[in-house]
Formats: sequence, C-alpha cells, structure tokens
Amino acid sequence: MSIKTDVLIIGGGPGGYVAAIKLGQLGKKALVVDCNKLGGECLNYGCIPSKALIHAAGTMHKSKKSKDAGFDDPIHRIDWEKVVTWKDQMIGGFVKNIGVLIKGNKGDVLFGLARFTSEHTAVVEKPDGATETVEFEQAIVATGSEPFSIPGFAVDGKFVLGSKESLELNKVPEGLVVIGGGVIGLEIGTIFAKLGTKVTVVEFTDSILPVIEGDLAMPVRRSLAKLGVEILTSSRAKSWSMKGKRLEVIVETPEGKREISCDKVLLAVGRAPRTKDLGLDALGVELDKHGHIAVDTEMLSSVDNIYAIGDAVGQPYLAHKASREAVLAAQSIAGKPLEPRGHVPWAVFTDPEISWVGLTDAQAKAEGYHTVMGKFPFAASGRAQAVRETEGFCKIVADKDTHRILGAGFVGPNASDLIGEACLAVSMGATLEQVSATIHPHPTLNETFAEACEVALGHPIHTLAVTRSAPSFAA
Repeated sequence: MSIKTDVLIIGGGPGGYVAAIKLGQLGKKALVVDCNKLGGECLNYGCIPSKALIHAAGTMHKSKKSKDAGFDDPIHRIDWEKVVTWKDQMIGGFVKNIGVLIKGNKGDVLFGLARFTSEHTAVVEKPDGATETVEFEQAIVATGSEPFSIPGFAVDGKFVLGSKESLELNKVPEGLVVIGGGVIGLEIGTIFAKLGTKVTVVEFTDSILPVIEGDLAMPVRRSLAKLGVEILTSSRAKSWSMKGKRLEVIVETPEGKREISCDKVLLAVGRAPRTKDLGLDALGVELDKHGHIAVDTEMLSSVDNIYAIGDAVGQPYLAHKASREAVLAAQSIAGKPLEPRGHVPWAVFTDPEISWVGLTDAQAKAEGYHTVMGKFPFAASGRAQAVRETEGFCKIVADKDTHRILGAGFVGPNASDLIGEACLAVSMGATLEQVSATIHPHPTLNETFAEACEVALGHPIHTLAVTRSAPSFAA
C-alpha cells in the first residue's frame, strides 16, 4: 500500500522542514523524506556546530588576550572532548524539536532515499532496505549540496577531513593544512588556530575570501596573521603522504614547492548541488550545467508540479535563502499570493566577522546608479572600545540622487547580528536620512549603522568628515 500526501518534500534541511511547516499552516499535508537527520547539513554538520565551536575557542582566546584588562588568570586549557559532547547534545535537541514542529503542523517524516518514478509518484528506500511508494500532488526538491573533492585528497575521515569530520574531532590537532581560503576553510581554520594549532591555508586564487570586497576581507587577513596562520595564495596542494606519524603535504607556490608537516588536512574547496540519482532526468526536469534545478520566481521547475529550493537551485548556498524559498514554494502550492523574495544577506563567522546585504558599490555602478558611500570605524565606537573589539567598520552604499540605501555591511564584532537592521533598510528602501534620524540606543555596536549613514550624508558626529564634495541633500 502506498503513502498518499499532498506534497512530497525530499530533504529535511532548513529548506525542506520549513516548507513542511509552512504548508501545514496553509492547509496542505506534507511528507518529508530525509536520508540522514532532520536539520540537514546546516544544523548537523555546518552552521550550528561550527558556531558553537567558534564560540568555545573564542572564549578561551579572548581570556588570553585580556591580561591588560585585569584578567590575571586566563584560560590556558580547554577540554575539547567535553566541548564537542556539549555541541552534539545541543544539536540533538534541535533535531528532535524539528520533528515535533513538522508533526505539530500536520506533516509526517520518513527516513530513506527518495527517487521519482513519475510526476506523481516516488519510491523511498528505507534504512532497512524495504521500500515505500509515495503518491503526491506536488513535490519540493530540497536536497542541499555536497562538498567538492580534488584529485589526491579524498576525504577519509582520518587524515583528510571535510568540514563535517573536522567539527567532530575530539582532539585538537597540532598542525592543520586547510585547502581552500573561502568561508568554510577560514572559519574552521580560525577555530583551531585559537586553540593553538599551527594552521596553513592553501588558496588557489590570489587572495583569501576571493568573492568578498578587499576592504572587508583585509581585517580578517590581519587577524589571521596575528593568530599565526600562514596563508599561501596562488598556490595548489598537489599530494600528501605519511612521514612517520605525521602527514607531509606538497604545495606548489609561486616561490616553488613547499613540504608542509601536519596532523590533519581540511578540504574546503566549495560545494555542488545534490541533484543526482533523484530521477529528475526521466521527468524532464531542466538542470543547468552545474546540476542546479532551473526554477521560476515561484520556485517551480520545468515540470509543472515539481518545485525546488535551496542549494539545489543555485548560489548562494545559505540556509536562510533556502528557508525563504521554502515559504515562496509553499505559498505557490497553496495558491496564495507570493510575498517578495527579498534581498539575501550573508555573514562570515571569522574573527572579525563580515556581513553584507544588497549591492556593493561596484554592483550598484554596474546597474547605472551614481553612488555615495559612508564608512564608520568600530575604533570610534564607545561600545566596541568597551568590549575591546575595535577592528573593522560599517559601510553603506546609497544612491547619490535619492539617498536610498542600496547595500550595507560590516566587518567587525557581531557583524552577523548587526546586519539585520541593514536588511530591513535595504528591503524597505530606506534613505540615509531615515536611518540617521532613527534614535539608536547608546552605547551599542549598531549605532555604527546610523553613524555610517551620517558619514555618507557629509555630517558625521563621531568622526571627521572626509574631504570631498558632500552629496546634494534630497528634498
């Protein structure tokens, strides 16, 4: 006997489970099929565990650098095995709660591997080898993404690690080679550098965080140098071998071959959509050359009852993007008016953190805007000075003619939390004057957002105006 449901959702991550909950709220019954754990990569092996470990390592690191503020007995040792156990227990609670939320919104969960057999049926192979047939009216593909690999560095879980395995280590390695100077590699590299690991980052391009504007990335580069992290840009990891009890990694650099001794290698060279072996080809679902499912503004694929969301449909690979697309797909399936998709912010949890929403100055100019920018340094913030986190700045990009805020971001303390106000400003089309005239509590880090707007307007309070022609004020 087959299982019947209104909507089949393949994948129980931040796209899939949010879709199930929203569909239940809109009167549709959903079945979530997942091959592993509810919560997906983000909750179990990515966003949440990495932030927990970043917090633990950061707590110890801050105590070590606070002697001149009166901390005479800083933390010199951390029981990493206990930290990892705490992290796992926390995640287990979230996983359990997701199941409760799905069922509380009239949804069901089935564990196994799903594959389409027609436009309205799928077969699910359960962990015990048995199969179930599912009949549905609509389906949502929310299968996420998986790590890239490179020749000579297959992840074995012992010596060569992916991000998942690195966050499950219960012993801090003495030496770590990180292949890839992007977000994942630098976040995890920072964790272990703060714990005393000798970290070497090997990046193929000519800079770390290559897709992020240079002024935003520079404070991170300086911070990594202070932590003793060696960064090899325009370099390529070629091979590794065992030398006694340690690994030796061969790296080609512009200066020649390097042999780097370490205990572990972290492979962090990007991700690809997980859309193979789902039976999409047989249905005629259109994919792009990278394997992403092509969708319209309602998240509908080329097959009129198959939707797709999250990493499966393209960059950026972000949990909150998947969750927003889940809401849009659910609204479309339920026949409801679609809310605006909105701008997708991003955050990097390095030290300092980086965040951004909307257009960069270069992107705005490419779209034909005449722009004005404002920057306000955290060094001029009383709160930043009080918490001893003064690296970085807030940056605003606005239309010079209308003063509408087109983009904004932060590099500095709590940048990931501060971006929320900028998201609202960009989404609602707020002007520099509107933000500047909004009273911000003092002393707080988010005052820097209003201060940066005042810089862009040409009349800052807590920093001197840059010598330039001030923009004409809008009426």
